[in-house]
Amino acid sequence: MTRKNLVVCFRSEPVEDRLIARIDDAWSSELNIVNVGQSDVAEALLDADFFCGHAKVPVDWERVVAQKRLQWIQSSAAGMDWCLVPATIESDITITTAAGVLSDQVAEHGLALILAWDRNLRSFIYDMRVKEDNPDYRSFKRKPTFDLIGKTVGIVGLGGVGRRFSQVVAPFAGKIIAVDLFPENKPAQVAELWGADRLDDLLAVSDVIFLSLPLNSETRGVFNAERLARIKPGALLANLARGPLVDTDALVEALRSEKLGGYVCDVTSPEPLPQDSPLWDFDNVIITPHVAGQIGWRFDDICDIYCENVRRYRSGEPLINELSHQGKVWGFPLRDGTVPLWIDVKQSYSTRQPLNRTKYDFKKF
Repeated sequence: MTRKNLVVCFRSEPVEDRLIARIDDAWSSELNIVNVGQSDVAEALLDADFFCGHAKVPVDWERVVAQKRLQWIQSSAAGMDWCLVPATIESDITITTAAGVLSDQVAEHGLALILAWDRNLRSFIYDMRVKEDNPDYRSFKRKPTFDLIGKTVGIVGLGGVGRRFSQVVAPFAGKIIAVDLFPENKPAQVAELWGADRLDDLLAVSDVIFLSLPLNSETRGVFNAERLARIKPGALLANLARGPLVDTDALVEALRSEKLGGYVCDVTSPEPLPQDSPLWDFDNVIITPHVAGQIGWRFDDICDIYCENVRRYRSGEPLINELSHQGKVWGFPLRDGTVPLWIDVKQSYSTRQPLNRTKYDFKKF
């Protein structure tokens, strides 16, 4: 009997042998593991029975579905816009996500960006590093800074990342409010949890707005010119989710008019951001290149959820972070108690090994 194919693809290069060994052991060596990088994943998926990873290149999903081979996709990413097209949404392919796997890292990165903006670190680092045409090069001028302490923080999307962010920002915030499609199980640190229909109410009162919602047909461009105009004057908008949630042209205009206090993000639209984009030129904008989840042990964490889900798959137990049909449409596992969520169980499965910062080569990351 021909063994079924499991395609594994996490990044540009094939996955490390030690992680492949973990995956192979979880399957009891029953599958043929096809370990590929991004350049080969689209072709490999045509002959895949199972897939674990994240295709960052275009994939002919209609053709993949038409093959009638692929049974299960375990994403190594929380955002699912890369594979949730009409063909896969309407298919019977089982899809599980990595929602919550990197919530610690994304929440911490979001807090770092917000604090860096508040304390004007962008300006001070510029003066420390850039010599050309800079009269303040290594002769600092005192420049204005702001406080996060006591401010109202609004969180748009209270899933794994949003909930974790509410925890890490709580010691600073005067008040935390949130909106979500499932306004249930309010965390203690969140003062008010509203339904998604009250997004504009949140925008009007928040000093900092943190975006952690999925990208789908309903949320693409949700922060257009009209919605940006409803943001409290001078507020900071932080996008740690997906670039296309925000209309870039409308964002540039909001920044130019100074109605928006500032913008920090780890995602852009398009991505990567072109060198001639006006967003680069604003002093009150900080951009990082989609690195919030780039922790050294992230693939160990992804293997944790995948290997646990393999055990469940083989034993017929409910899969962690499985998408229902509506979940496929929205792009996240429903937080209604119908499926187990990784954010609720992940502490029981961690196998990560902390990095030795004295030996870690940050230039090779």
